[in-house]
Amino acid sequence: MCSGGLVSEADVGTSVSSTCLDEAGHGAAAAFAGCSRLDDRCSARLGAYAWQRAVLVSLVAGCAGALIVAPKAAGWFIGAVLAILFAALLLVRLIAICSVIEAWRPSGAAHLVGRDFPARSFAGALEAAEDEGLPIYSVLVTLYREADVVPALVAALRALDYPVDRLDILFILEADDPQTFRALASLDLPPHMKLVVVPDGQPRTKPRALCHGLALATGDFVVVFDAEDRPEPDQLRLALDAFRRGGPRLGCVQARLNVYNPRDGIVAAQFAVEYTALFDGILPALVKAGAPVPLGGTSNHFPRRVLDEAGGWDPWNVTEDADLGFRLARRGWSVGVIPSTTWEEAPRDAATWLNQRTRWQKGWMQTYLVHMRDPAQLWADLGPRRFWWFQLILGGGLLAALAHPWFTGLVVAQVLWGGLAAPQWPPADLTGWVALLALVNFAATVSATVVLSFVTLRARGFKGLWIAALLSPLMWLGVSLAAYRAIFELHRRPFHWAKTPHGLSGSSRTADSSRARMDFSQRIDGRSASQ
Repeated sequence: MCSGGLVSEADVGTSVSSTCLDEAGHGAAAAFAGCSRLDDRCSARLGAYAWQRAVLVSLVAGCAGALIVAPKAAGWFIGAVLAILFAALLLVRLIAICSVIEAWRPSGAAHLVGRDFPARSFAGALEAAEDEGLPIYSVLVTLYREADVVPALVAALRALDYPVDRLDILFILEADDPQTFRALASLDLPPHMKLVVVPDGQPRTKPRALCHGLALATGDFVVVFDAEDRPEPDQLRLALDAFRRGGPRLGCVQARLNVYNPRDGIVAAQFAVEYTALFDGILPALVKAGAPVPLGGTSNHFPRRVLDEAGGWDPWNVTEDADLGFRLARRGWSVGVIPSTTWEEAPRDAATWLNQRTRWQKGWMQTYLVHMRDPAQLWADLGPRRFWWFQLILGGGLLAALAHPWFTGLVVAQVLWGGLAAPQWPPADLTGWVALLALVNFAATVSATVVLSFVTLRARGFKGLWIAALLSPLMWLGVSLAAYRAIFELHRRPFHWAKTPHGLSGSSRTADSSRARMDFSQRIDGRSASQ
């Protein structure tokens, strides 16, 4: 376990130098190895194994060679494989659509949030446990150059509906960030809010900071928040109630994520559409299907013993959340979704969005390579059904991002210049069938994406985002660009963390962003209570 690095607000002045920060973290560097309990075989630190690189190179070279030697046969074969992949991803969206629609039917208003944890009234959540019997809850918040959002963050955490004598809130800072330290130290922080300074070192990543924070946390339960987060006050109680009702193998509950600045331009609007579809539609559907779940980057709630058993976060993985979600699944833990929202700040410009998305794609590549180092063991850990879910969710998602521009180009070319310009029924040959399948698949996937966006936006109560929902399939091209950038970064700087700047939206700098919030949980519960 790490020692040192913990500084209470009472022990520091408002004028703090970077030298003081280094001294505050002294002693923790030598103990860092104890913070990360992962074996290298389970960490992204080692990168791709030699046999994995050989397989990937062979596949790319084989496809390229086949397209040169026998372009027609290779084209229809690759097209058929991609069509099957996109059909499987289409099925996931259709399942999510059905789940959302079922949630809005009078007999099924609870199903949106997953099989085990139906939406419930806020008042009922408050009555779930007496304050006296509540366990200590550790809240880990990583910050790096986030001085502008500190006041609103502290206000949001003060608003949590949980006894302060049962709260253990740790603000985890980097050693070269005196500005954020000063911003926190200048506030009148209560005793349950403490500062943790991570000593300088590599990799400079969020999961490395979380490992240090976890080593100093005292709670029986742990939740992770980001600097710009505004969790709804009921979230800790709802999570605790879910754990109490979810059985002994429930290892994590994920709160829904959404954004409080969807009006800050087209990029923020698209981000809101995507997050609403993902956390209100797709993620609950995956939970309901019993699939392994890639966690979101914030608002993950864990029993401390589960984190310890799973080895905590991988400091070398730039999407430590997804990696941990699959690692929990391999160890037999399940994940639930709770009807409480954490509000975040969406990127406002394309460059910020692209950098963030590149990091996500790179981290998913790292995660896939780590878990596929021993496919036979992955099969044994997950079982056949969840093994194929893993391949679809992570491997299929990455392949889809890389293949989408070429698949789209094939469909467009067939429509403009190929047989689909004047379709023949039935198609005359195998190439015609593959081209028709690609067109139908493409149209169905676009339609399902738009419909899923519409139904989840309607369920949450967002208005004025319908045009963004209609345009959402266009963002796939941006995701594809991010995926190809991620390949380059995975080779050149695999552990580089492209930080997303916060505090650019007016709502992020104030404690009250309620005008952008839609309390979907209460509206669903009101409908349920009226039945």
